[in-house]
Amino acid sequence: MQSVKVSEWTKNVIKPDEIEKYLINGRDFIDEDVIVSQLQANAKPDKARVREIIAKAMQIERLEPQETAALLNVTDNDLWNEMYAAGLAIKRKVYDNRIVFFAPLYCSNLCVNNCAYCGFRYENKEEKRRILTMEEVRQEAVAVINEGHKRMIVVFGEHPRSAADYIGETIRNIYDVKVPVRTGYSAIRRVNINAAPMSIADLKKLWEVGIGTYQVFQETYHKQTYADLHPLNTIKGNYRWRLYALHRAMEAGIDDVAVGALFGLYDWRFEVMGLLYHAIDLERQFGVGPHTISFPRMTPASGSSLSRNSNWLVSDENFKRLVTVLRLSVPYTGLIITARENAEVRREVIGVGCTQTDASTRIGVGGYTAALQALAGKKTDEQEIDEQQFTLGDTRSLDEVVRELAEKGMITSFCTAGYRCGRTGDKIMGLLKGCIEGKFCKANAVLTFREYLDDYASPATKAIGEQLIQKEIDEIKAMPFFQKGRMLETFERMYKQVADGERDIYI
Repeated sequence: MQSVKVSEWTKNVIKPDEIEKYLINGRDFIDEDVIVSQLQANAKPDKARVREIIAKAMQIERLEPQETAALLNVTDNDLWNEMYAAGLAIKRKVYDNRIVFFAPLYCSNLCVNNCAYCGFRYENKEEKRRILTMEEVRQEAVAVINEGHKRMIVVFGEHPRSAADYIGETIRNIYDVKVPVRTGYSAIRRVNINAAPMSIADLKKLWEVGIGTYQVFQETYHKQTYADLHPLNTIKGNYRWRLYALHRAMEAGIDDVAVGALFGLYDWRFEVMGLLYHAIDLERQFGVGPHTISFPRMTPASGSSLSRNSNWLVSDENFKRLVTVLRLSVPYTGLIITARENAEVRREVIGVGCTQTDASTRIGVGGYTAALQALAGKKTDEQEIDEQQFTLGDTRSLDEVVRELAEKGMITSFCTAGYRCGRTGDKIMGLLKGCIEGKFCKANAVLTFREYLDDYASPATKAIGEQLIQKEIDEIKAMPFFQKGRMLETFERMYKQVADGERDIYI
């Protein structure tokens, strides 16, 4: 794989001028000495101050780093319980009680990087290398759609064969897939990507083909740890090229971006502070921060001893705490919990304010089609334990997770309306901060849940779903927001259209 062609491509990826333009007096926005001093200065916050900070977050105001540092240092269990309750209350205030679902699709595990914790790294001889053809991409999309999904995040390794042109073609092909249902068809309505940092020119290509959210994880904000894990002779070894990936995306026109850190590489408190500073700098330079924040924990990956033996692995208790602090620190931003975590941890963390999750997840390249072949008794090379880039903790089907949430009174949403109505970037952030977007979310969640119940749900899920959907409709009818003008009339008309078999109707 490490041919001359790949070597030459690698040399030309990083554009130094597309880093320097965002620096402040030659410095990036992560000042480790400042972060450490803030954590130390707030080592023993008193209860009164912590409650003042919680109250500020409840007003849907972003916290300052000193305030976040104080929350990270709380040791009192009663205070943590108050923070957990506040996290869920904030989530409901901003997003109502819906949980958005998506499916990841891994298109390529070719990679020029050699990250110590990742199964994709080029020195990992255990990894079976593969890149999907466009026909295989379409087959995977059909399998995902047949589960009931409407939103997808597509994942790529960093390699010339899976660079911007391939990613753009992948997006186009996924959007083109239509699967018949009742009187219409089902499709993926929102294609987000998790891919390597790119130049502004390449990012513009993705914007032109209709990319959804562009997601890049810094992995760790601690510079020495980053250097230790990412060899300097690789593209990913350039800390700042990655740090400013989302700044370049914003400049390219992609106004929905997503940050994240891989927890388990360094101190979780430091990483939370890094994520906050990332959000702050995006807000400072572009007027809008990340649409979502992710916080995956490192899980065992093929060919990586670090993924099992890191000194910084995060306990379940601290994981719940870090998610809670993120919910309070950036109260208007979406939080994503994934199937890396087991079912019990996901239940706990959803309960402190997460807004998105995945289900029926396959992380092998070609994994959805391979799973169908296995069910049909056909031989497949797919690694059934899904231990490729990392290991999954929750392999339940979408139907099972949807049913569990419904039993807890939370409605599953497959809505992508805001993106297609222009409610993105600074527009959606304004609506989120004003607690308006959640009302649109509630109505559109009902419409898309109706679709799911009629087109995909098992009898058991449909039974509990019918009870939940009626409860949601009753709540909508009682909300002053929907009693203004003709909003309620519009919603009721749309609901009848969906119930009669029309698809992709939204407010």
